Amino acid sequence: MPLENEEIKDTGAQAENNAGADDAAASQAEAQEAAEDAGAAKVEAVAEAEEAAEETAAEQDFAAEAEALKMQLAEGAERMKRLQADFENFRRRTRQEKEELSNMVVQDFIKELLPMLDNFDRAMAAEATDAAKFQQGVEMIYNQLTEILKNRGMELINTKDAKFDPNFHQAVMRVENPDLEDEAIAMELQKGYMVKGKVIRPSMVQVVANS
Repeated sequence: MPLENEEIKDTGAQAENNAGADDAAASQAEAQEAAEDAGAAKVEAVAEAEEAAEETAAEQDFAAEAEALKMQLAEGAERMKRLQADFENFRRRTRQEKEELSNMVVQDFIKELLPMLDNFDRAMAAEATDAAKFQQGVEMIYNQLTEILKNRGMELINTKDAKFDPNFHQAVMRVENPDLEDEAIAMELQKGYMVKGKVIRPSMVQVVANS
């Protein structure tokens, strides 16, 4: 009996030792699992912190770009206002210069005509019985005017021995004339003129039409 009791005690002690070992292993496993969970949580927290930092940096970059774009737009608007003001000033100066130039041209032209007025005064002051002197005065005025207009670029359109040309002549009448070819100018009824190569009034003419 005493031997059996000793064996029972040994078996119980061994069982207790085994149970204790199992509990320790379980505790160690739980501790390891907790440590792994903590490590994973820490990694996740670090990842979230990095992601949050990246988002913050991205937001800051976006805000900086938006502010830079806003400044560029403001500068562009200001530059546009300055250009518009400069253009308005340019238009105003150009208009004033054109008006001044036009006034100068008119003044110079009138100044050139003044000697003609003097000759008109002399012609009208002549005695009515002196027809030759009056005729001479009129011819002088005509020559003066013609010379002034020639100096300004006026040219007389030629119709002598010329064929009808609708670019330079205006046919107001067609006549028969066996001595001339068809489309020849038979007579000039009103002189035509050009200024620097451009027709300002065509010659009014009679045109031959025999057929």
